[in-house]
Amino acid sequence: MATYKYYWFLGILDLYVKQGKTRMNVWEIMISMVANAWYPVNYFRLSFGKSESLYEAILTLQKKNNIPINIDVRDLTDMLHLLVQRPEIRKQLNFLQLNVPFRFLRPWIDTSDDREMVKRSQTFENGCLYKLVKEDGTLWVELNPSWLVYLQENYDILSSFAYWGLTNFLQVRNPNVPNIPNKLIKKEERNSLSAQRKFWNIAINGGLEVRCIYTNKMLEERDFDLDHFIPWSFVSHDLLWNLMPADSSINSSKSNKLPDLNLYLPKLAEAHQAALRINLEKGKQVKLLEDYLSLGHTPQDIAMMDREHLVDCFYQTFTPMFQIAQNMGFESWKY
Repeated sequence: MATYKYYWFLGILDLYVKQGKTRMNVWEIMISMVANAWYPVNYFRLSFGKSESLYEAILTLQKKNNIPINIDVRDLTDMLHLLVQRPEIRKQLNFLQLNVPFRFLRPWIDTSDDREMVKRSQTFENGCLYKLVKEDGTLWVELNPSWLVYLQENYDILSSFAYWGLTNFLQVRNPNVPNIPNKLIKKEERNSLSAQRKFWNIAINGGLEVRCIYTNKMLEERDFDLDHFIPWSFVSHDLLWNLMPADSSINSSKSNKLPDLNLYLPKLAEAHQAALRINLEKGKQVKLLEDYLSLGHTPQDIAMMDREHLVDCFYQTFTPMFQIAQNMGFESWKY
């Protein structure tokens, strides 16, 4: 129930503060719950725990309706409003309104009887956040007027509190996954990677023949995409050693899938070593080269390694990440 309560509260906050609604159909809140949990589940593949039906419901919703995992939040919300008109979708998501609207009020109204909860909430007993109203088989939430100013003025603090709670809950269930806080919401804009592109342009200008490790196509200066070898949606960082120039045709097919380590990782390691040597010789990108320290060696050490130790160094870093991402449901891929 933990994730449900956080997403339920976030849904109520958004509908009131952003849309001005003080009376809400529970389906509106449930749609907001699904939209807010969409990226942690489908894009970042975070586990909600074995008992969390919300996780399975969102995965099923995405697969059966072929919804893009990186769909814009507004487009997703609009689509969900249409989907919940279908009886089979309502049946699939109906579990969300069976417990959470009632249990959320338990700190104010101490009863496990849903009918009694509805009845006692009518007077906003103990200053509870909302009352529950059933009309023609539909459940409605009406906010307590005494809370409205507080919710409006403290929206940022309250939503941050909810995401902090979600972070703690999900970190326990995803102990080996990096950067949980930044995986609760999908960033609308990513970093430009201009410094990382410059690193590879310096190498190409210095005489390095750079080929796409997937297609073997020769890549020219400024005429390449930078690919996150292990998907950004898992690592959630832009460290240099996980980035590799790639043929622009690769992006759509590879997407957020995991490349075959045995096929491509040795090529990645060798290309990085060659590019690193040129940048070190030219004294360029000194700050950026510190990214390699997270491989457990200095940039100078990596530049001087023989092939066996070089490839082993990369395998030691990439293999655990690959395995964890695979266990989370990231699909494997090869060109």
